[in-house]
Amino acid sequence: MTRRSCPCGLPQAYEACCGRYHSGAAAAPTAEALMRSRYCAFVKGDAGYLLRTWHPRTRPGTLELDPGMRWTGLEVLGTGGGSAFHSAGTVEFRASYRGGSLHERSSFERVDGAWVYVDGEFPS
Repeated sequence: MTRRSCPCGLPQAYEACCGRYHSGAAAAPTAEALMRSRYCAFVKGDAGYLLRTWHPRTRPGTLELDPGMRWTGLEVLGTGGGSAFHSAGTVEFRASYRGGSLHERSSFERVDGAWVYVDGEFPS
């Protein structure tokens, strides 16, 4: 059995990378790590993780994921703040899917010490 790299694009296996955040064994230490784990949750269809890591102020009541959506890659274009020393941060990325891509600049904040997704804008 060959070990595949995590869907988030980092070279570690899923279990050692985003899987540990999805299972609750660890919390994402940076805004970028949270963004990568959220992309991976979209790939895996883990709506529960997406809702758990969404800021209470902006989180929807429910989240319906399209089971036909096939995410194919993630490219981080830039980050601002979002380290262990910050309370807020941004991550700009391009997420590819079969048939196109999504370009977003996401905002993150810490709530009770944990990084959460606030919202995103779509640069032109």
